[in-house]
Amino acid sequence: MLAEDGPRRRFSGPATGEERRILLAFLTDQRVTLQLKCAGLEEELAARAVEPSTLSLLGLVRHLTDVERHWFRRVLGGQDVPRLYTSEDAPDGDFDGAAYDPAAVAEAWRAWRAEVAYADEFARQAPHLDVEADDTAWRGRVSLRWVLIHMIEEYARHNGHADLLRERIDGVRGV
Repeated sequence: MLAEDGPRRRFSGPATGEERRILLAFLTDQRVTLQLKCAGLEEELAARAVEPSTLSLLGLVRHLTDVERHWFRRVLGGQDVPRLYTSEDAPDGDFDGAAYDPAAVAEAWRAWRAEVAYADEFARQAPHLDVEADDTAWRGRVSLRWVLIHMIEEYARHNGHADLLRERIDGVRGV
């Protein structure tokens, strides 16, 4: 996990050219980073950061699944689908409900992969980055460009959390 050329291999997207390709490559790099920070762990994925926090790697996977689902399916795609892990009654259900169970871990990764696949397809098929939709819950009118940049920021911030969680679990750093 600490391969000398690891970051170079992971961050291999284009640095010039078409904006959509660059943004999608940055988002992919951040998603891969999350996977690498969780790699090789099972039960430890549910380990909490420190009391009273419910922050865990599994919670981050669940959270980012709901974030992907919100922006790409619900807002940009206009789909009337429920969130998977959070609700009005359980706004922190993504973290609070992240308890270890092999089936739950497998389901969280399956759901995350499905949302990532949908988001990637949506972003690739959109006629342009200025496609807009309304996010009535928070931002108002947003563009696909803004959502992609926001998702890169969202993953980067949470990958910092994941880095600290991983180091606490087994001392692995620099992934």
